[in-house]
Amino acid sequence: MPATPAKVPLILAPTPLHHLHALSTELSLDLWIKRDDLTGFAFGGNKGRKLEYLIADALGQDAEVVVTCGAAQSNFVRQLGAACSMYGLQGAAAVMSLPFDRPAGKPGGAHLGAGGNLILDEILGVDVRLYPDGDWDELYALAEELALSFEGVGRKVYRVPVGGSSPLGALAFYQAAQELNAGPFDWIVVASSSGSTQTGLAYAFDGSSTQVLGIACDPEPEIGEDFAEIGRGLAKLTDHPRELAASDLLLDFASVGEGYGIPSSEGQHAIELVARREGIFLDPVYTGKAFAGLIRQAETGGISGRVLFWHTGGTPALFAAPG
Repeated sequence: MPATPAKVPLILAPTPLHHLHALSTELSLDLWIKRDDLTGFAFGGNKGRKLEYLIADALGQDAEVVVTCGAAQSNFVRQLGAACSMYGLQGAAAVMSLPFDRPAGKPGGAHLGAGGNLILDEILGVDVRLYPDGDWDELYALAEELALSFEGVGRKVYRVPVGGSSPLGALAFYQAAQELNAGPFDWIVVASSSGSTQTGLAYAFDGSSTQVLGIACDPEPEIGEDFAEIGRGLAKLTDHPRELAASDLLLDFASVGEGYGIPSSEGQHAIELVARREGIFLDPVYTGKAFAGLIRQAETGGISGRVLFWHTGGTPALFAAPG
């Protein structure tokens, strides 16, 4: 077994795991929730788990600046900024209000604008560079330009992919699966976008009776291939006996709505339902859509039995003004 990579302490773990009594009855499921919205770090969320490994790796490489990219309301940028500040690093991010997949086209509808995570980024001192909207490849290129600009003045840069989705990011969720002491579950349902959360959980439960279902928040059908690539690196980190193909990673695209970053009426219904029945808030970009997918899957018989919803956080986006 390869040595486990170093990590720094950021989050409070294990996060709570509890039963959703009202919604279990309403949806005819034995429904549980994993509260990664309560990681206790920088307004909570799943990204802190990844950053424990990523920041340790950056420090191990003597980095001075950590550069990433994402949407302007990125939860990862917010938590990256907090982690960098804590460990004496400069956090920087290339962002667009609404990055999109060019083949799918720029989505219509109101996206999230000012407020929310952007306020927190400013408090945390993140160097946020806002660019006009374009596709994801353009944003990745801008992030590389930003990294090169820091290197051009002699600063050592650590590059982090969007959402912290790398083999190290996935490792955090491979390890987090050990916190599920109330199992076994028939299904784990999670919001999927950049992929390391679903990939890590899928590897952790590979070969078991638990199936991991990602409710996609991106309209790109090829994201499964991206997840498989992350998984190949994770398999090496964990000495996993096999590499999962894209077809092994279950994805449901029916709750994307108009596109990434565009709140949906289905997602808004899920946010209101979970808040009113269980006193738990979801967010409009990820968990609202994911829970909407869970509801649909339950109503159509796609999932049944003992089900866990992995709440990945993101609630600051509830306070973002429409763009």
